[in-house]
Amino acid sequence: MKRILLIFCAIAFALSSYAQQDSNDNLLTIAGQEISKSEFLRVYQKNNTKELSFDDKSVREYLDLYINYKLKVKQAEDEKMDTIPAFQKELAGYRKQLARPYMNDQDVTDALIKEAYERLKTDIRASHVLIRVAENAPPKDSLTAYNRALDARNRILKGDEFSSVAQQLSDDKSAANNGGDLGYFTALMMVYPFESAVYNTNAGDVTMPVRTRFGYHVIKVFDKRAAMGELKVAHIMVKTQGSTSDDDEIAVNAKKKIGEIYGLLKNGQPFSEVAKTHSEDQGTSKSGGVIPPFGTGKMVADFERAAYNLKNAGDFSEPVKTSFGWHIISLIERKSLVPFEEKERELKNLVSRDSRADASKKAKIKQIKKEYSYNLNRKALEQIFSKLDSSLTTGQWDTKKAEGLNKPLFNIGTDKFSQTDFVEYLGTNQSRKLKTGYMELAANYFQFFVDEKCLAYEEKQLETKYPEFRTLMQEYRDGILLFDLTDKKVWSKAVNDSAGLATFYDENKDQYMWNNRVEAEIYTCKDADMAQKVRKLIKKGMKPNEITKEVNEDSQLNCSVMKGKYSKGDNELIDSKPWTVGVSEDIKKESAIVIINYKELIPSQRKTLKEAKGIVTSDYQNYLEEKWIGDLRGKYDVKVNEDVLSSIIQ
Repeated sequence: MKRILLIFCAIAFALSSYAQQDSNDNLLTIAGQEISKSEFLRVYQKNNTKELSFDDKSVREYLDLYINYKLKVKQAEDEKMDTIPAFQKELAGYRKQLARPYMNDQDVTDALIKEAYERLKTDIRASHVLIRVAENAPPKDSLTAYNRALDARNRILKGDEFSSVAQQLSDDKSAANNGGDLGYFTALMMVYPFESAVYNTNAGDVTMPVRTRFGYHVIKVFDKRAAMGELKVAHIMVKTQGSTSDDDEIAVNAKKKIGEIYGLLKNGQPFSEVAKTHSEDQGTSKSGGVIPPFGTGKMVADFERAAYNLKNAGDFSEPVKTSFGWHIISLIERKSLVPFEEKERELKNLVSRDSRADASKKAKIKQIKKEYSYNLNRKALEQIFSKLDSSLTTGQWDTKKAEGLNKPLFNIGTDKFSQTDFVEYLGTNQSRKLKTGYMELAANYFQFFVDEKCLAYEEKQLETKYPEFRTLMQEYRDGILLFDLTDKKVWSKAVNDSAGLATFYDENKDQYMWNNRVEAEIYTCKDADMAQKVRKLIKKGMKPNEITKEVNEDSQLNCSVMKGKYSKGDNELIDSKPWTVGVSEDIKKESAIVIINYKELIPSQRKTLKEAKGIVTSDYQNYLEEKWIGDLRGKYDVKVNEDVLSSIIQ
């Protein structure tokens, strides 16, 4: 994450660095490189859009950061870090990512995005029977699988229960338990051909066999409904982790506890307060059980069903059992599908990673072939095919069988490819044990080969065709250089230089102090009577686990305990009473009573290097960077034209 953030920071600084100068007013000269006023203003305005200020302090502070950035990149170039293979490999990887949007037909992509949005307006419940067959299976195997799928469909149409047919015939292993039921789902949750089939089928109808990369599917659409939208809910959870049966101690106690919690809610106690006190989901209990919003098909079925059955904000469910434990769910908010303009960016990302993006890619390849005059020598291709045999399907075809074939095969733009090029591709890429005919397989290999070369040719033209791509690549280059050099000079050095870190700590150890602390036990009791009972047990000298075991015999809600060492600000309850050794008076917390056993007061003391290592390392990194920048300022000449700078400051 640090690497990505620094690269983007570098990009932000670099945004103006490669634009044409449109002013003769040079603001800066850094190591011989002149930077104009207009260049600096573009990057300054780009990165200060919310609170753009041209006062003396703001401009000079940003100018200082900009100079530091340019100095670091200059040193990286002088050290020839841009020639290191690892750097070049990483930059090539980023180039691949940045090139992706240019490798699709934008018109087709836009249509797919709009189609996905329209489909998101409808939830579908469907079941399927899957007959598996390899994606590149030979026609005979594909036909056999298709006929099996057709037989399944005919049985269903004649009246057999869909679930029964799925359990008997489906190659989807989950069908044995769910009868092929996929529950409710919406767009972008299934592979594209499957999704298109169900959205184009009426509720109650059964599709013809649908081919996907998994095989053939026979699908029955059971229901179509207006999208249920996105829910925001809170939940109270009691875990059953470790339970091996419904009647072991863990399961019995969990069911008893969730029932008692449900009783508290039915008696009018606020959901948020009960969640904070009793929920075992540590990630959400502090916020009253609130979980991130979710939509159809995103949660386990039982949880989702119970949540969507809630009608009004504030309603809560009966206890619901899932594989994670017991839940009680409260509805906070239900949101409908947002307008297209708000959803478009998210959909663009989802579509680009979905199988439907293949349609856009195919359209782009067709466009490339036309633009760069793709030309195929079919006779040359047929010559190669005549040298193939079934050994290709086992990955054992010998390229020597095509020895001597070196005629031109096809060209794309100025790139020319011969028979030898494709033969070598076959030899390298043939796979073992593919269930397909060798001629069909060869045709697929050739299609892959041509597509690969077309996209590669287009990718080589990107810097020439798209100036913004050329600029972005330069920015990424500088960002990676900046990260690698900063890692070398600061981050890794601080982590690996144990002697230097220890010396820095010794020189600054009075800065790393524990505040006054207290060792304490926090007991949360269901009521004042229970608090009194717990208080007596504390005075008897019983340990926390002994106390909870005794008082929770008839209810898991009677008492819970936390213990630790606390500084001021760590815990509101600890801070709510004077830090005096002994047991506090009762503290009301929502519907519960809390008592605190202040066991020991720990005076302020110096942290050991081990205890303070995180903050010491961070401070050492800051020290190293400040020293490094000082060295750079001494090494490279930096001149600021104060007259030009004054014309910027307002």
